[in-house]
Amino acid sequence: MSELASGSSVAQAPAAPTAVGSVGLNIGIFLVFVAITLFFVYRASRTNKTASDYYAAGRAFTGPQNGVAIAGDYLSAASFLGIAGAIALNGYDGFLYSIGFLVAWLVALLLVAELLRNTGKYTMGDVLAFRMRQRPVRAAAATSTLVVSFFYLLAQMAGAGGLIALLLQIPTTNQLGQGVVIAVVGILMIFYVLVGGMKGTTYVQIIKAVLLIVGAAVMTAWVLGMFGFNLSDLLGRAVENSPRGEAVLAPGLQYTNPVDFVSLGLALVLGTAGLPHILMRFYTVPTAKEARRSVVWAIWLIGLFYLFTLVLGYGAAALLPEGTITSTTQNNAAPLLAYYLGGEALLGIISAVAFATILAVVAGLTITASASFAHDVYANVIKHGQASPDAEVRVARTTAVVIGVVAIAGGIIANGQNIAFLVALAFAVAASANLPTILYSLFWKRFNTTGALFSIYGGLAICIVLIVFSPAVSGKPVNPATGRSASMIQGVDFHWFPLDNPGLVSIPASFLLGIIGTYVGRRRGAEDEARYAEMEVRSLTGAGAEKAIAH
Repeated sequence: MSELASGSSVAQAPAAPTAVGSVGLNIGIFLVFVAITLFFVYRASRTNKTASDYYAAGRAFTGPQNGVAIAGDYLSAASFLGIAGAIALNGYDGFLYSIGFLVAWLVALLLVAELLRNTGKYTMGDVLAFRMRQRPVRAAAATSTLVVSFFYLLAQMAGAGGLIALLLQIPTTNQLGQGVVIAVVGILMIFYVLVGGMKGTTYVQIIKAVLLIVGAAVMTAWVLGMFGFNLSDLLGRAVENSPRGEAVLAPGLQYTNPVDFVSLGLALVLGTAGLPHILMRFYTVPTAKEARRSVVWAIWLIGLFYLFTLVLGYGAAALLPEGTITSTTQNNAAPLLAYYLGGEALLGIISAVAFATILAVVAGLTITASASFAHDVYANVIKHGQASPDAEVRVARTTAVVIGVVAIAGGIIANGQNIAFLVALAFAVAASANLPTILYSLFWKRFNTTGALFSIYGGLAICIVLIVFSPAVSGKPVNPATGRSASMIQGVDFHWFPLDNPGLVSIPASFLLGIIGTYVGRRRGAEDEARYAEMEVRSLTGAGAEKAIAH
């Protein structure tokens, strides 16, 4: 490792290794982590006796415990690998992800956390069905949940492929080897969900959150220590070492179009309150007060972590050799920085933490998507509410396997993309399909089933179409240095929508469609008025929520 030069300057790092760390050590650390988490998952599985145990962990977690688990669910591979890489490569524009993800939690706290917990039971569909026709809104809610979960899973699986391939020294050109790695991660994820349910997944998320925040804190302190704990010196070194110079400290390096910048920010800030796997976490606590405590704990932990990403991203730009972080290697910025700081041991530990991050998030996503299908579609749409809890859980487990297989295939296709960017697409879908419907259901007395269907299906369709025909999927120019385009699909151009993220168009469109559908649909009757009044009282006070949840 390089030693400190005089003052705050740092000696030039050695050439970037083409293969880092010891494969044996990396595998050993991974196996230790997997063994520990499997132990907790197995212990949790022995207490999974009811549908509530499987879906909501028996509502046995305290606010602080659930807050740590929420942080573990929320701080995904995008937060650790994607944002650090985006900042290392694009500086100020990369830090927009950290700001957006953090501010989004204020929206979740103020608008949905406690209200959803008081109104629902297991899924977002429960909230919508409280005052609307059960079958159509549950089917719509399950559809949007599955689509959002798929986009989020793409990011996590792509991150897994790049990370494990780096540690096992599989070249980026070896698509078969990286595909096998993604498949192994997917199989392990499916096992966690099938065996542990929400309780086992929550324990994994708590362990992962602690490891991730501690690991990031150690690296942050280490990097700042090399510059005398002077952030200005760190930023100055990043400017000197980056081929883009002072541009890394100013906006516009990645998002030259201000409209694109605003569209991404809107999707990030509004997306969290519509993410189904985050919303489902509020159901694992016993009271509304604990739901509020959960979010407060999560905000503090998440906010602290995102401050760390600023140092990690600029630290990678400052310390790693020029040219190490490129558009194809940006997801490896944090592991490579760990290797620079502490050699093979720190690389193995930090990479195991990143691996834990991916496993915890994909497990949470999978159980949310499978629960939504089993509870909303199978139990309430197909079986008209007559399905037994055991049959419902069996369907959820079968669905988890199917979702895992689809996620593996999608992760192979998306491998190599910046995972923070992929997660931003999931946020856009969540904000477009879910958030307007949730807010209208909670706060608009006139809102009805037709409005909910217009908002969910319309917002979902508009968002997906704009993503498919955006530069994110096709049409970006080829980078001469890598021979690859930044688009997902190489060598073709069928895009006509100019923005990478569709949030600026799809989110307002979904709100508007909810209004149109409400006035197109039938007017509310006395029974509907009574249901809304009951929902309003329960969501704001929690009165009757515990009794309803118990049943």
